[in-house]
Amino acid sequence: MLQQGDSYEEIVERFRWQIPERYNIGVDICDRHAADRSRVALIHDDDETGTVTEYTFHQLSRLSNRLANALRGLGVDRGDRIGIVLPQRPETALSHLAAYKLGAVAVPLAVLFGTDALEYRLRDSGTKVVVVDDSGLEKVLSIRGSLPELQEIILVGGSSLSGVHSFGELIAQGDDSLSPVPTRSEEPALLIYTSGTTGAPKGALHAHRVVLGHLPGVEFPHNFAPQPGDRFWTPADWAWAGGLLDVLLPAWHYGLPVVSHHSRRFDPDRAFSILARHGVRNAFMPPTALKMMREVPDPAARYDFKLRSLACGGEALGEEILEWGESTMGAVINEFYGQTEANLVVGNCHEVMEIRPGSMGRRMPGHEVAVLREDGSASPAGEIGEIAVRRPDPVMFLEYWNDPGATAEKFTGDWALTGDLARRDEDGYLWFTGRKDDLIVSSAYRMGPVEIEDSILKHPAVSMAAVIGVPHRVRGSVVKAFIRLKPGHRPSDALAGSIRELVKSRVAAHEYPREVEFVDSLPLTTTGKVMRGELRALEEERRQRNP
Repeated sequence: MLQQGDSYEEIVERFRWQIPERYNIGVDICDRHAADRSRVALIHDDDETGTVTEYTFHQLSRLSNRLANALRGLGVDRGDRIGIVLPQRPETALSHLAAYKLGAVAVPLAVLFGTDALEYRLRDSGTKVVVVDDSGLEKVLSIRGSLPELQEIILVGGSSLSGVHSFGELIAQGDDSLSPVPTRSEEPALLIYTSGTTGAPKGALHAHRVVLGHLPGVEFPHNFAPQPGDRFWTPADWAWAGGLLDVLLPAWHYGLPVVSHHSRRFDPDRAFSILARHGVRNAFMPPTALKMMREVPDPAARYDFKLRSLACGGEALGEEILEWGESTMGAVINEFYGQTEANLVVGNCHEVMEIRPGSMGRRMPGHEVAVLREDGSASPAGEIGEIAVRRPDPVMFLEYWNDPGATAEKFTGDWALTGDLARRDEDGYLWFTGRKDDLIVSSAYRMGPVEIEDSILKHPAVSMAAVIGVPHRVRGSVVKAFIRLKPGHRPSDALAGSIRELVKSRVAAHEYPREVEFVDSLPLTTTGKVMRGELRALEEERRQRNP
């Protein structure tokens, strides 16, 4: 646990990992707290029924034991994969706990996935059992014939279908006494698929130790959790590292309550309501969520919320959002950086370090992070290079599932290459410039999209922005901006010109968007990241049609 009162340098220098040989996520984050029968673990806010239900660690421990015994009765064994196609809800958490206690491997999958995406991941992972609700059942049934290793389907909400088990009935029939499998900390526990923004999605296989590996990266941006009264919430889906590993599992490691809520579409007004209604003190908000919340008029006057910490990661925010966060949300936004393969390795903690707007922060305690040239040597301060994380590291994935070639390509020596470009300043702060395939080269200038996007977001009419490079017969490439406007603003040539002038004045004359397209929406991954690759593909298709 990180200690307050020391400088950043002292914290990093003193930190040492303490990873036991035997460690089980389910035992650590739930059973360890179950002796206190009044200790609240989960507050579930159900939009469909309008009810709020609380669960204690004691209740979750018994219920997950029942589910684990039922799964064992269905033939689930150590190492088997359990697909979890559920949103934020109690049954999702119970499925994870049961899987870990059995020594099985949890495979979280987003409810937004279509049949092709689900089929690929379930087939690739060799999932034996899948847990779904009504929104996912039809999709799973339609692809069942192409999943030879899938043996059982469990439906949350009951079932009268042949070959489909009822989650509730399995819980009711199970024994609440269980001896969890004494897993090794290096034993596989979690298989999370990457977003697939560049090529086919890959399954990043993590060991039980991954939760312990996340702890300094959670404490840092949350200003040294835990404290009495802390309560966590994120709108990020628990199917992704951001929701699962940044919030749910580490919060429960500390014995802290987590709020769960699911809606089919993010509602910024509802987000403020949740913060206020449930007394949330610690929030992880994806960048897209914060940008949408910024459009809510005068939220502090309408909602009584009080945050102790506010963390954000996934895309750089920029100075405009940071200033809004402090003035409107009442908390300094601590940005962090990581990947599915090695998460929460760079970040900010305003308690011990200066927040430099636009920077991802400095390396977190316990992690070795570098910016490398293509030849593997360290990039000097100010030079763009690729972010890399050194192994061994308890937050590092074990391998890509069924893909030793991709695993080997991920590393150069002991450095895991992220594919993300950044520059490091003299003080060790990292400044994200974009994905390797997002880099824009125009008239010999190398430009990352993030800095340009940040400057566009400073325009009072802009809600969201994404930039890519598009072909140009003289310059090779030029910058094109796709811009979504705030309500009350209309596209015009004058507005596009105003945005161009803003970028010229704030970034550089050669980095302004020579092309501007106003759009109603931007393509986003289910984790809220702009899919610049889709924008590039759209442009390529247009140019082929109209050469």
